[in-house]
Order: sequence, then C-alpha cells, then structure tokens
Amino acid sequence: MITVHVFKTSVKQEGEVKQLRPWLNRLVHNNGHWNFDLEDCDNILRVESKNLDAPIISSLLHNKGFQCEELQ
Repeated sequence: MITVHVFKTSVKQEGEVKQLRPWLNRLVHNNGHWNFDLEDCDNILRVESKNLDAPIISSLLHNKGFQCEELQ
C-alpha cells in the first residue's frame, strides 16, 4: 500500500532540490516517488512510498539543514 506524506519545508530554490535529490532518491529508491512544489507558499515536499514513515523523511531534511514539518 502506498502512503503519501506532505511536508511544509524551507527549501526555496531549485539548487537546494538538486542538493537533496541524491539523498531523497536513496531514501525512496524503487518504492515510491517524491517532488517539491516550490511555487507553493509552503514549499511543499510530497513523498509517495510503500515503506517510509514521516519522521525518517523529516529527519533527512533536518540533517541537511532544512526545516520540514508534516502537514495533516
């Protein structure tokens, strides 16, 4: 079953997305998909995955220096 997590982030530029891309690709790899909506005022990160929990995703962004909060 695929789970969708949506996060408000402090990622604001395409260069920051490129910086995170290898890490998010490793985290999600063959089990899902992720994308940023930098046009949204909350700089949304959407992750679709079969086996990832929200704290793992937010921890990755925090460790890379970004704010990340799951939206309900």
